[in-house]
Amino acid sequence: MKCVDDFRLQLGKHELVPIVIGGMGVDISTAQLALEAARLGGVGHISDAMVPTVTDRRFNTKFVKNKLAQYKFNVENPDKSVVRFDLGMLEEATRLHVGNTMQQKQGSGLVFINCMEKLTMNAPKETLRVRMRAALDAGIDGITLAAGLHLGSFSLIEDHPRFRDVKLGIIVSSLRALQLFLKKNSRCGRMPDYVVVEGPLAGGHLGFGMDWAQYDLASIFTEIRDWLRAEQLDIPLIPAGGIFTGSDAAGFLEAGAGAVQVATRFTVARECGLPEKVQQEYFKSSEEDIEVNQLSPTGYPMRMIKHCPAIGDSIRPNCEAYGYLLDAKGGCSYIDAYHKAHAENPGQRRVPVWEKTCLCTHMRNFDCWTCGHYAYRLKDTTNLRSDGSYQLLSAEHVFLDYQHSKDNKIALPRREECLMAG
Repeated sequence: MKCVDDFRLQLGKHELVPIVIGGMGVDISTAQLALEAARLGGVGHISDAMVPTVTDRRFNTKFVKNKLAQYKFNVENPDKSVVRFDLGMLEEATRLHVGNTMQQKQGSGLVFINCMEKLTMNAPKETLRVRMRAALDAGIDGITLAAGLHLGSFSLIEDHPRFRDVKLGIIVSSLRALQLFLKKNSRCGRMPDYVVVEGPLAGGHLGFGMDWAQYDLASIFTEIRDWLRAEQLDIPLIPAGGIFTGSDAAGFLEAGAGAVQVATRFTVARECGLPEKVQQEYFKSSEEDIEVNQLSPTGYPMRMIKHCPAIGDSIRPNCEAYGYLLDAKGGCSYIDAYHKAHAENPGQRRVPVWEKTCLCTHMRNFDCWTCGHYAYRLKDTTNLRSDGSYQLLSAEHVFLDYQHSKDNKIALPRREECLMAG
């Protein structure tokens, strides 16, 4: 049986270990995690989700505080149409986050940034353009277009001097989505350098309806692979979602994948941005604890641990500070759900909001525990400590296990590391 290390991903002049760490938003995929992947010869992602609040945390900037001060007069108003992001501030935050990361990069691998179309930010086209162009300016190796069809995204950067040099990819969950993307962006005269095929077992937002269980990654991957071959399009495919062992990964590589994208097992790495108390909740979760629900204001189903604090909480819409999911008219379905719940319970100060959840606030506070389907298996990848907690892993350990393991085996970390980490 082959292992992942028997294969390589060719992206232009770069020959890479075919392991891509997915871009988990709001600094869960930290720069440190992405840099470890690059150091080890693979591809790591950072994310531009809520990048101003990430830079506030990392570099002591005041982007969130300043935005709240500017729009504080509107806090009690359900109409958020006046709340706008300063595009110069957004550009500065992106350049700071990306530039600092790229300055630290070592090794033969690459660092990409995950850019979500669904971060509409009350000006969908303008804010996406700024985020992508600033990342290019700051030296990012590649951009992965996520959470949306991105039918016009290439056109937003086609006049940038790095447009034809940087690696550009798209995440899709169906052949139809890929066909629409290729057709719409063909006028730019540039194909994507890679395509991430995300199946229904992925973490966070899913590109499926609530009938997600009727689909499977292998079938979607095979359909797209065969269509690309028939069209004589040589674009590396990168399957994602539910690839939990090195053997899972090697199976896709033998079937013609260029690489695999993985994330769930890295949520419990020390380099991950999740606080350890949250990582322990991931370890402790059972299969029954994981659900796909419709709580996200984006309109996409979302997979999460169902006892996380975000579900049913009553957070006043905090768009004046954040507002990343406001549509072009300043609307968000959480705002509607919040005011509906309060209208049905007059006189009560804190009313549970079960219909939707405020992703901006809860993601920022690490209270929305999105996860992959196999998060309940994380406890099997490490050692149980004497105090009942689980040993955290290093990103290097997880990466190398994917790269070299066979026979569906998972290498546990040395127990001496457990004592050091504890």
